[in-house]
Amino acid sequence: MMDWRFWRAARRVGLALCVLIGAGRPAQAAEAPVPLADFFDAPAMSRPVMSPSGKHLAVQVPGPDGRRRLAVLALDALKDSRLVAAFGDADIDAVHWVNDERLVFTITDLQASLFNQFSPGLFAVDRDGRNLRSLVQREWHFISNTSSAVISHELRPNHRLLRVLRDGSSDVAVLRTDWRNNGEVTGTTALRLDTLTGRSTSLSLGAPAGTRHWVLDEKGRPQMIATWVEDREHILVRDASGEGWMQIADFPIYLPAAGRFWPSDIGLDGQLYAMARSRSPEGEAVLHTLDRNTHALSAEALVSVKGFDFDGELLFDSPSRRLIGVRYSGDADDTQWLDPAMKALQARIDQRLPGTINRLDVAECGCSRWVLISSFSDRQPGVFTLYDKEADAYQRIGASRPRIDARQMARRDFQRIGARDGLSLPVHITRPNNPGPWPMVVWVHGGPYVRGARWAWTAESQFLASRGYLVVEPEFRGSTGYGQKLFRAGWKQWGLKMQDDIADAARWAVAQGLADPKRVCIAGGSYGGYAALMGLIRDPDLYRCGVAMAAVTDIGLMYDISWSDLPEVWQQYGMPALIGDKLKDAEQLAATSPLQQAASLNRPLLLVHGGMDRRVPIEHFKRLRDAIDPQAVALDTLVFADEGHGFMQPANRLALWTRIEGFLGKYLAQP
Repeated sequence: MMDWRFWRAARRVGLALCVLIGAGRPAQAAEAPVPLADFFDAPAMSRPVMSPSGKHLAVQVPGPDGRRRLAVLALDALKDSRLVAAFGDADIDAVHWVNDERLVFTITDLQASLFNQFSPGLFAVDRDGRNLRSLVQREWHFISNTSSAVISHELRPNHRLLRVLRDGSSDVAVLRTDWRNNGEVTGTTALRLDTLTGRSTSLSLGAPAGTRHWVLDEKGRPQMIATWVEDREHILVRDASGEGWMQIADFPIYLPAAGRFWPSDIGLDGQLYAMARSRSPEGEAVLHTLDRNTHALSAEALVSVKGFDFDGELLFDSPSRRLIGVRYSGDADDTQWLDPAMKALQARIDQRLPGTINRLDVAECGCSRWVLISSFSDRQPGVFTLYDKEADAYQRIGASRPRIDARQMARRDFQRIGARDGLSLPVHITRPNNPGPWPMVVWVHGGPYVRGARWAWTAESQFLASRGYLVVEPEFRGSTGYGQKLFRAGWKQWGLKMQDDIADAARWAVAQGLADPKRVCIAGGSYGGYAALMGLIRDPDLYRCGVAMAAVTDIGLMYDISWSDLPEVWQQYGMPALIGDKLKDAEQLAATSPLQQAASLNRPLLLVHGGMDRRVPIEHFKRLRDAIDPQAVALDTLVFADEGHGFMQPANRLALWTRIEGFLGKYLAQP
């Protein structure tokens, strides 16, 4: 069993990117803060992608209008680049090579509000820019025509890329989401899609209705699936004939179950992989092999990350079809190489590029001299570099945020602290560069059943730190990514022990001498907004002010508002188990409702919402606003009429963070 510790201290002793990949701009004077827009502008590019042969590199480049465009570089002649796709009203997003001659990509609109985003679509183009084709629509079109000559193979927007194939074709696998008229998802269907003609064929091969998860091999053949029927999940594998399906397990979807596992991956050698919970006290998610004949998991986990759920991917060498490495997430994203040559290459590059985690991507063929390096740290957003193994030379390709100077950014740490009942809580701490103790912002992640943060550059925490605030981000009970114990401890604890954990993290920072106890603000979005409100209600002695964005203000409204996009199956089975039953737990839900406890609010509050939010409809905002006593609360409100559950339009993001900066300055400036 591989048991990998989650931090590599040697990589974090300092940030000193090799001069061969650029040293950034000179540091600004201490009194000149980094402009707000530099933090919250859309990234200039995401990670480039190497072609299967290692001869070409797909990169995103900014156009004169600020839109991200797609270009292809010939690696043996870097000056030979070709623009292959660009849009006047959209930005290139995720890019994948179908084969060495053809690519697929999605697009987004980085200049539009969240509500006005279309689906990402799917497009294909040759690496020389020819044969550009729309494969999946971005928005719904209902066309009435009387001509049988009108033929379109463009798929509807309820399709998305599932995986690229490696069978010598120009095909990919896509996933169609099926739903009822009320928007409730009923299942998914896997399809094989020809990127040259747009024609698709079903890959379902008799899979039962309600299939939610598909594991396909590199030739597009489904090998393992998971289906949902009411409140149970069924795991099936391809039977010996290769034509039918055999159920090998079933479990409740939301409730715990002994022996539970779920499909994960398939290797190039046909080996199936599944996730399960470890036997450790923390109950981390670990990766096992799954025997095709006995349908049993391996006795020992193949991959485990102590203290963290495994959340990564397996890396295979195409020629030998061997497993050569694993990408995983501990406190940061990293790679463990099993192949000696790749391990040695990683060590050599890490020595040349200290202070960052350096992700290496090599050609699938194993025959290229080029290595793509994606470097990042807590202070450095992604920087992308080509390494020529033969010449031992580095060439910088670009950066995700070229205007950010790492030397001006704050240090970020990961620690585990004890909650008042002894539960171990992961906490991320971002310290300003000036001497402390500092005024503190306790930043609460949304979800809440997600992992909140990693050791990496993040816009929110770095912006706040640049303005002199200590930022503490607790992974309170109910958070995922750290094992079943932490997750399960948060069930039915909204506003209770989950809230205690957040307060405990704040008081820990004060006890450590990091934070000024008289200048503490609590802030967050979605569930984090709910927690900000409950923090002001339950711990008014701790928090001087609060910022609540897209906040749930009443749990009962999550049940009652019929036009919310919360799935019915979640409301029927998930919410009663994880949050509370509307009838059986009515007293608890009332006691932990900011709306019903609004009379207890007496601290300054910034309340922000999107007018088109369907996850937490604006009714939450309106009812709380109207219930707050203006004589008791200095209430500041901000509504973005065209935003949904989040704030994406550049002007709206700048307006939001300008308002937050002013609000914090007003209430935390003085002890």
